[in-house]
Amino acid sequence: MRHAPAMAQLPDRPSKRLLVSIHDVTPRFEREIDLLCDLLAGILGEPRFAMLVVPNHWGDQSLADNPAFQRRLRTWADEGVEMFVHGWFHRDMAEHRGAAGLKARYMTAGEGEFLGLAEDVARRRMEDGKALVEDIIGRPAAGFIAPAWLYGPGAMAALAQSNFALAEDHMRVWRPADGRRTAWGPVVTWASRSPARTASSIAFAALARTGLRPLRNVRLAVHPPDVTKAALIHSIAATTRKLAKGRAIARYADLTPET
Repeated sequence: MRHAPAMAQLPDRPSKRLLVSIHDVTPRFEREIDLLCDLLAGILGEPRFAMLVVPNHWGDQSLADNPAFQRRLRTWADEGVEMFVHGWFHRDMAEHRGAAGLKARYMTAGEGEFLGLAEDVARRRMEDGKALVEDIIGRPAAGFIAPAWLYGPGAMAALAQSNFALAEDHMRVWRPADGRRTAWGPVVTWASRSPARTASSIAFAALARTGLRPLRNVRLAVHPPDVTKAALIHSIAATTRKLAKGRAIARYADLTPET
């Protein structure tokens, strides 16, 4: 009696993942960050999110001069929170023209720090930020993410020569060392600067709750000013709960290069 050939075992498909981050982590927004931590941990079940740490927010919130906030960062890192370096000042002090000028005007409120920096300046701020954050948390930083996800040519050149494991922009996560992409798709974020921006971000989040479900990796990013509007908090909570269903709550370090 002949037996049918055994079926080759197919490899498991990569599980779908949800990645969540809190931006603009600085002493200036400590109360707002606490509220976001409580909200996200309550939904996710643990502090399974990343924090984007600004070394000296707008030049007057230096982490180096704030031992109390340093201890908080170390505690969060010890609990498993991934720590990214998020620029240096976060403030954009460059003059822009052309396409860069449009990005600076419409995609951020004067906070695209790395959009117009020369390579040597960008490199120095990246290196200084990495050294400071790593000294505070006692482990390697998870990566570098430019304020407002905006990178000019100088920043991209500096990043390619850096020792950061990961970087992120609006549409992807990648490895600076070789440029390989580890996640793709629009990041879901919210805006509080104006009623129109708030309404459009809430509308996009509502669409994302179903429209982004086919993606392997979905990213959510929240900012301290989000807590100032009840409608944004409601949208963040609803979106996080919906997209967490059927997904692993992942770390950025879990991502592997896409084919």
